[in-house]
Amino acid sequence: MARVRLSVAERRVELLTATVGQIEERGVAAVRIADVAAALGVSNALVLYHFSTKDELVAAAFAHAAEGDLARLDQLLRRRTSALRRLRAAVRWYAPTGQAKGWRLWIEGWAAAGREPALREVARDLDQRWKAALAEVVAEGVAAGEFRCPDPMGAALRLTALLDGLAVQLTAYGAVSRARARGWADEALARELGLTVADLRA
Repeated sequence: MARVRLSVAERRVELLTATVGQIEERGVAAVRIADVAAALGVSNALVLYHFSTKDELVAAAFAHAAEGDLARLDQLLRRRTSALRRLRAAVRWYAPTGQAKGWRLWIEGWAAAGREPALREVARDLDQRWKAALAEVVAEGVAAGEFRCPDPMGAALRLTALLDGLAVQLTAYGAVSRARARGWADEALARELGLTVADLRA
């Protein structure tokens, strides 16, 4: 059966999605152009037509995954509800105990970013945008009198650092149970906002 003809934009998305899947399965170091091509039943030449090197393809795949995560974060933080409810939803989604997918992908990305400048730039941009988005909603909640937080950006940094660390412990090592990780995430958010965990869960 003949393949459906895709536009350039559609083909790039298909290639990037397949690359993300291959990175999750094989790891950044092991994935090859040939693996991506084989997963889609296309030629290596077609992949190289759109992305001239493996490094370019991998960096673009991480950027693609990052944009998907940021779009979901934006959706959660733009809901018409209190800042507290939006923050709780975002932290629970982001946490390795939530519905966020791809923690293995990001752990791979962090490891490879030390060697790959393009990938490091993608990871840094994602990190900064996450922190800025969370800090903005924390500041909104403070302004509305929902909770207290003298340093919204510091709170966002501490929360994401904790969640990233929990992701490594849970995903890579299995050293923390999902229930304990979720409890720690709730405790950290409540502490940053000057609330109790009961307030957070109300």
